[in-house]
Amino acid sequence: MTGRPADLFPLFAGLETLDGVGPKTAKAFAGLNVEKPRDLILTLPHSVIDRARRSSVLDVQPPSVVTVEVTVLRHQPPSRRGLPYRVHVEDARTDFQIVFFRGGGDWITKQLPEGARRVVSGKVEIFDGMAQIVHPDHILPPAQADTIPDFEPVYPLAAGLTQRGVAKAAQAALARVPDLDEWIDPALRAREGWPAFQTALQTAHAPLSLDEMSATAPARQRLAFDELFAHQLTLALARAVQRRGKGMKTHGDGCLRGRVLSALPYEPTGAQTRAVAEIESDMAAQARMNRLLQGDVGAGKTLVALMALLIAVEAGGQGVMMAPTEILARQHMAALKPIAEPAGVTIDILTGRDKGGERRAKLDALARGDIDILLGTHAVFQQDVVFRDLRLAVVDEQHRFGVSQRMELGAKGRAVDMLVMTATPIPRSLSLAQYGDMDVSVLDEKPPGRKSVTTALVSLGRLDEVVAHLKNAIADGRQAYWVCPLVEDSEVSDLSSADARFKSLRAAMEDGVVGLVHGQMPPAEKDAAMALFEAGKTAVLVATTVIEVGVNVPNASIMVIERAESFGLAQLHQLRGRVGRGSEQSTCLMLYAEPLSETGRHRLEILRGTEDGFRIAEEDLAMRGAGDVIGTAQSGLPRFRIADIERQSALMALAQSDARKLLLDDPNLETPRGTAARMLLWLMEQDKAFRYLSVG
Repeated sequence: MTGRPADLFPLFAGLETLDGVGPKTAKAFAGLNVEKPRDLILTLPHSVIDRARRSSVLDVQPPSVVTVEVTVLRHQPPSRRGLPYRVHVEDARTDFQIVFFRGGGDWITKQLPEGARRVVSGKVEIFDGMAQIVHPDHILPPAQADTIPDFEPVYPLAAGLTQRGVAKAAQAALARVPDLDEWIDPALRAREGWPAFQTALQTAHAPLSLDEMSATAPARQRLAFDELFAHQLTLALARAVQRRGKGMKTHGDGCLRGRVLSALPYEPTGAQTRAVAEIESDMAAQARMNRLLQGDVGAGKTLVALMALLIAVEAGGQGVMMAPTEILARQHMAALKPIAEPAGVTIDILTGRDKGGERRAKLDALARGDIDILLGTHAVFQQDVVFRDLRLAVVDEQHRFGVSQRMELGAKGRAVDMLVMTATPIPRSLSLAQYGDMDVSVLDEKPPGRKSVTTALVSLGRLDEVVAHLKNAIADGRQAYWVCPLVEDSEVSDLSSADARFKSLRAAMEDGVVGLVHGQMPPAEKDAAMALFEAGKTAVLVATTVIEVGVNVPNASIMVIERAESFGLAQLHQLRGRVGRGSEQSTCLMLYAEPLSETGRHRLEILRGTEDGFRIAEEDLAMRGAGDVIGTAQSGLPRFRIADIERQSALMALAQSDARKLLLDDPNLETPRGTAARMLLWLMEQDKAFRYLSVG
């Protein structure tokens, strides 16, 4: 792999190499995440000040910026300390004052000599019925006034930076942008009316109107596309490497699937059938499958995963399914074993708890091929776990997996097909940003028999009523979850803890009715508490969000979420999805503390109004932004300087299809457009793309 092209070196030099930027200013730029000239050219102004010349301050609506030519009438120095220095001036239609709270009289007299004409620009305000400009931004003789731009860009600032300093540094950085060949498809660029890269940068940094500031302005859209295109090109290269890996054609004859389906008491939904068909055709192809299965709460992903695993077994191979927690792995075991074993399929489970002889025996059976499907936590990917013929890896609930981890997982078998499942509906733009290297199947129908859940908002002030209601429901044989935001009471937070709630509910109810489960308990205790609840031995399970994913107790028909306003929308939707799985009508009570903020109420109202996880996810994204929705720290979600993935999902989709098309036509990026695209990858710091290229 060759290094960064020499043409780009000036953009990757230190900031101190720019005129007017010393070590101190360079350090201050770090507050904007700007470390080199390249970062500066992608740091765009966020607004503009209209400094176009007006004939009079009467032409604008105060308070606002105005630029006018004035005649200086007289000076009014302060009569005592603490009063401002006033200069009376007149423009073409009225007189007003220029006011200074600091600066010596000599300097002011020099700037604004009596009888002289000057062009001043600053914010005009009305004070005591008189128009005034306090400390103008510009005072110039008319002959020099054309140095004031009609539209002055306003940059983001950090401590130690000034507007003038950032603007000057940005201009110096722009002067270093080399003449680059075009990497955008010419037909696409013509259709969108986008300018060339250099022109787009110049326009974005020196906008001539407010329209040129909007995200839809051609220059800004082009630059956002460049960022998204570089990102999608990297993902497309990763996908190409994955698909080039020697795949195995896995054909199933359908006999095991037929047996399992005929024993089920219901028919699969259209979406499930479609997803299985997409997976089947991927597995039958020579290329390795790398597919994301997205489904809303209760859309039936587990059945689709089982069908996929059965294709591997029908072909004489093995399958593995990995869950993020032991609780979930055991739940999959409980759900799948009774369906699969009557059809003649051997299923086993491997977790960190398997030790010594028991573990050895499982590993031997796996290596001999006596186990068809292995379930487990990440323990299934340890070095000593060897399969006889692994064909398919299913990863459940892994919005915690980045591209590189997905590639490592795939390396376990010779050419393992990969299916990643997520129950968190992800808005389209985010799924493209995060899973752009994958093909996507969506389950957007609920299986028959899934009842809707009644959702109610209840103030914490009515807690006693809620507990009384709960006692009655338990007397009728029903079960409930009670979710709290924290494990134990903290001095810093007034949120309710699971520990305290467990104690108060236990005191209010009969012995042995209330159980407790949270993430800090030892795994054995956690499993024991879950098992008692699943068996109906405890009626109320007080928990933290450990039960957010995958827990399945059909008899539990009440979900109480305490301090619901402190949870994210997607999380609340996941928690609500734990009920509504049985024949009983289910209820979700969201308890909130007064006073509820405007956004807090809006979020809870959205949940009360819909059970469509994809709609909820879009709302969540619009309200909280991408990093919060997925939790940027764990998401591997890219950070863009210009592109806005919340609002530019169509641009992201365009970038993905264009990146995939370019690689189809030019897999090694060797054509003139391919070579230009390599330049873009270096410029956008997508250096890892070259690892994928060199693999090829």
